[in-house]
Amino acid sequence: MAAVLNFGKLFTPQYIQFRYVTTKKNRMKMNRDRKIGPTIDSSATSLAAKGFLRSQKEYSPPENIEGTIDQIYKETVGANAGTLNNDKKYKFLSACANKIGHGVPNSLLHTITQLDDAKKFYQTPVNTTLPLDTMQKLELPKNLHIEQEYTRFNPETDTMFNGISAFPQSSNLVTGLKTRKKYTGFTTKKPWPS
Repeated sequence: MAAVLNFGKLFTPQYIQFRYVTTKKNRMKMNRDRKIGPTIDSSATSLAAKGFLRSQKEYSPPENIEGTIDQIYKETVGANAGTLNNDKKYKFLSACANKIGHGVPNSLLHTITQLDDAKKFYQTPVNTTLPLDTMQKLELPKNLHIEQEYTRFNPETDTMFNGISAFPQSSNLVTGLKTRKKYTGFTTKKPWPS
């Protein structure tokens, strides 16, 4: 079958391109096949549960860490390897993680190219305590005091100021995921009609 256009050229079906028009029904079928990923609420819940420094475990280096790393290096890579290629690096770091119990995170894998880099990583302690908790344990100057259990103003429960706020047209919104369970916020009413 051939088609002739008005300017006289002959086109055969092998040169004609067809466009497929999708209908609303076909688009709905295609959308049913898509996998739905995690929702924002579930992601926020998992992040809140993991807390501060969630991807790292606490680690304090053992006393003879250099000797242990040298021994693992000789067993897996050999005596004089120089820079580590990907295969040697994988064998060496996985053996270190198994024996020491502390693995290198993915974000730092590119920084370890030699034995000295691995020694430096495994000699560095990882502290996972919150900075606020750390400051509470320190001996602070007399003029600095950190309040762990602070009081939030709420006009419904206030007994000190009889519910009168210093900022009468400002609302007190609690935005933190963990603090919403502990503290209640409030929205001020407008004193004039809108």
